[in-house]
Amino acid sequence: MTQRIIPIESPLFVPEASLPAAGGLGALFPRRAPLALEIGCGIGDFILQRARQQPETNFLAIDIYNKGCLKTCRRLEQAGLDNVRVVRTEARYLLSHCCAPGELAAVYINCPDPWPKKRHRKRRLVNREFLQSLLFYLEPGANFYFSSDIADYAEEVAEQMTTLPAFRNGLAVAVARDLPGYPLSKYMRRFLDLGQPIHFVHARRDRAWQADPAELPPVAAGFRVRWSCAGNG
Repeated sequence: MTQRIIPIESPLFVPEASLPAAGGLGALFPRRAPLALEIGCGIGDFILQRARQQPETNFLAIDIYNKGCLKTCRRLEQAGLDNVRVVRTEARYLLSHCCAPGELAAVYINCPDPWPKKRHRKRRLVNREFLQSLLFYLEPGANFYFSSDIADYAEEVAEQMTTLPAFRNGLAVAVARDLPGYPLSKYMRRFLDLGQPIHFVHARRDRAWQADPAELPPVAAGFRVRWSCAGNG
């Protein structure tokens, strides 16, 4: 079934075709400030709360669904927030085509599609290759947050991050049941109300780690990726 595309007229919405091909994503904002990225913003519940918490930060919220981007823009406008921009795009495309190395101060991925069936788990967005690529776009000391209502997905992400020294700061990455001060979306609260925990992973990019462009994994066409490229090509 083809998704009906509803035009988004919000000044907070950036069409994918208007994304900067060079110079980094900071060019989307009228002011220079630390830049944080939410991958999979849904209807904007999390990013609305986080943007209020951190008005000194610029936030870019992305999703592959048109309706979610539309609802996110409406909520942000109603709240009077101007430190968020919304793009309908795929995360790997955005990072490899538009993001400058070391540009992101934080990345948030909240409850992505878990693909719980074992035969479908290769479709999960967050795997070792994705994390290894993401490192190149995080600034030294940048925060990475992941959450899932599926325990094995969070455990898998934490395990993969532990194998990447740039995420470890010398320590294993752990899964937590709570992050003080971390906004909870309506989706998260619904599960918590049912007595089902949310599993959180939080780590920082080691300040001493030096990025080597030769180690940036190629991004190949695959599930939900309509293009292919090598490295930052």
